Formats: sequence, structure tokens, C-alpha cells
Amino acid sequence: MYEIILFEKGNGDKPAEEFLNSLDKKMRTKMVKVIEKLADNGPKLGRPHSAYLRDGILELRAQSGSNITRVLYFFIEGKTVVLTHGFIKKTQEIPPNEIEKAKKYRDEYRENRRNLL
Repeated sequence: MYEIILFEKGNGDKPAEEFLNSLDKKMRTKMVKVIEKLADNGPKLGRPHSAYLRDGILELRAQSGSNITRVLYFFIEGKTVVLTHGFIKKTQEIPPNEIEKAKKYRDEYRENRRNLL
């Protein structure tokens, strides 16, 4: 079983949590089920629920009708997954700025962990 953590910014905001709370009930339920599958399967979770993007950033996917919801995440040492943020995908390509945002959050998460040790 993998531990799921929601990334927390320095000001206390949790972008993934805020995104999940903004979804309608049906989509949120679907995404929560995918997150549970991630907790059960870790890196073995593959398509259609998860895919590697680049630079250690992966995505979770849930679909309701024509809406495709994405939550980006990364793994850290041990069996821990950090969900960074989410968005509704409107195009075939993942917007590069979304991957860069996830990388920025990962760097911030790592820096905060280093400061705690």
C-alpha cells in the first residue's frame, strides 16, 4: 500500500485538494477511485488510469463524458506518492506549463523536507 500525500504550499494551500473539491460529485468520485487504485498499485498502475509524462512527473486520469480530469503526481522514497495539482484537459497534449508547475511543486516539497531534517 502506498501513502498518498497532498502537496502543501508554503502558505498552506493544497492545490490538488482544492482541485478535487472543485469537481462535480460524479467526477470527484471517479478521481478518488483512481487515487485509491494508485494507493493499491503504486508504479504498477498503468493506462488508462496513469501515465508517465516526463522528468519523474506522472498523471492520473478520470473521464466523465467528454471531460478528462488530470491530477499530476510524483513518487518519493519509500512508498509515498505526492499529488501536486489537477486540471481539466482540453487538448491532446498535456500543457507544458502544467508539467513545469508539478516539477516546481516537487522541488518545493523536497526543499521543505530537507529543511525539516
